[in-house]
Amino acid sequence: MSTEAVKLLSVAVAISVGAIGPALGIGMIGSKAVEALGRNPEAESAIRTTMILALAFAEAIAIYALVVALILKFA
Repeated sequence: MSTEAVKLLSVAVAISVGAIGPALGIGMIGSKAVEALGRNPEAESAIRTTMILALAFAEAIAIYALVVALILKFA
């Protein structure tokens, strides 16, 4: 296997593994937010604010994985 092939394989593994965690986290955040809204509808604004903040942190982790993959690809 050539070094270019190993490099591209490492990029693929970095972005795929780095995207699985945030994807699962975002799904769980959405699920629990809907469940919380079903139990306590009058707390909608607090639940929404907390959910959006948690989604932003989960997305940041995915962006870090993308940056690492791009560094691996172009370095």
